[in-house]
Amino acid sequence: MIPLADAKTMPVFREVDVLVVGGGPAGTGAALAAARLGADTLVVEQFNCLGGVATAGGHGHISKYNEQGTSRRIVGGIAHEIAERIVEAGFGHRNAHGVWFEVEGLKLLLDGMAEEAGAALLYHTFFCDTIVEDGAVRGAVVQNKTGRGIILARRTVDATGDGDVAAHAGCPFEVGRPSDGKCQPVTLMFTIGGVDWPRVEAFKKAYAQSNPDDNEPWKLRGVYAEAIAQGRMRPFQTGNMGWWWTPTRPDQVGINFTHVIHIDSTRAEDLTRATIEARKQAYETLAVYRQFIPGMEDSHMVSTPNTIGIRESRRILADTVLTEDDIKSQRQFDDNICYGSFFVDIHCIDGPGMDPTVWHPPKGFKYHIPYRILLPRQAENLLTAGRCVSCTHIALGSIRVMVPCIGMGEAAGTAAALSLQRNVAPKELEAAVVQAALRERNAILSDNEIRNL
Repeated sequence: MIPLADAKTMPVFREVDVLVVGGGPAGTGAALAAARLGADTLVVEQFNCLGGVATAGGHGHISKYNEQGTSRRIVGGIAHEIAERIVEAGFGHRNAHGVWFEVEGLKLLLDGMAEEAGAALLYHTFFCDTIVEDGAVRGAVVQNKTGRGIILARRTVDATGDGDVAAHAGCPFEVGRPSDGKCQPVTLMFTIGGVDWPRVEAFKKAYAQSNPDDNEPWKLRGVYAEAIAQGRMRPFQTGNMGWWWTPTRPDQVGINFTHVIHIDSTRAEDLTRATIEARKQAYETLAVYRQFIPGMEDSHMVSTPNTIGIRESRRILADTVLTEDDIKSQRQFDDNICYGSFFVDIHCIDGPGMDPTVWHPPKGFKYHIPYRILLPRQAENLLTAGRCVSCTHIALGSIRVMVPCIGMGEAAGTAAALSLQRNVAPKELEAAVVQAALRERNAILSDNEIRNL
């Protein structure tokens, strides 16, 4: 935290209505929403693109758009628009569950959407500190090739994932599981080429038929168990987390598999160690594919991404904390700003595979995400969005995925702009006003708005 008077001794890079710190899924949603409502909006992003884990993180798949077990689409607004634009541009394909895409194409697409909306972008820029005056956030200190300076803002959206802005503003937070504060493992995505995908699909089908007792045969656990038994792979993972494939790049597959435990993503030392280890794991995995997976014998490494994927770190506390009971009971909130429907997806914190706290929901499962969890307790003019919002460790296992993060971001950006228009603090802004604006932009907030895809 730095007082406004001290911050003003540094150069003022910009003065804006809405500053969005972090251009990942939540930050993208926030920036587009605020700019489309006429707010002078700036995104500060450490990498060279919007999209976060979807682009800089190499995760070429966004989900989940549908109600559990059905084809009913429970997500609209910017998240749906991005998926539609991906397909229209020829960068990928989608179904009721999600969209699979070319990472480079999405980078281009999101740049264009920001330009259309009038949202300014400042890439290659790191957040350093939060400017605070009389308990209200007034902007941020940033660092880039230009030097160190400040950006003054009337509203700020913390979309850093790690809750950096709110933490530096002195907001209370929690980290990891309650027993010891340890967080979910991190994963470095990677992309391979030279794949004969029809043969891979045929192998997956044959594997499922020969393993009828395996309720998740697509994870190919037997393949990895054999590779470990033969000494071809260290036991860092037990099964596939995802193979992302799109017919627009038919010989390439995105791999969600590496698994590094006990990482604190707020420490550069930990991020460095995790990246080095995960890159080793990626090449070990490639060697396994060449030996054990028909259709991948001639595969090769295409790329590892700029950043490792983080599942969990700080959760900034609001007056309300969304709990696993709220999610599992499908509790309805009068200030709902988007739906979620993902299972409680918690990777094993102390070893390979999935955590015992994983929970798979019934058919028809969906739940509300309330506006109130975007409002930190001890800072005015600040909203959070994405995986750093106010929730429990278990609840985060569901709401942390990209579609609800985009939805939370869209709501935060909408609230930031509308609070300025109405000259009230975000905490004083009526949720109904935010909901009305979201609905005007095709958000889905209630049962009668759900659509079949």
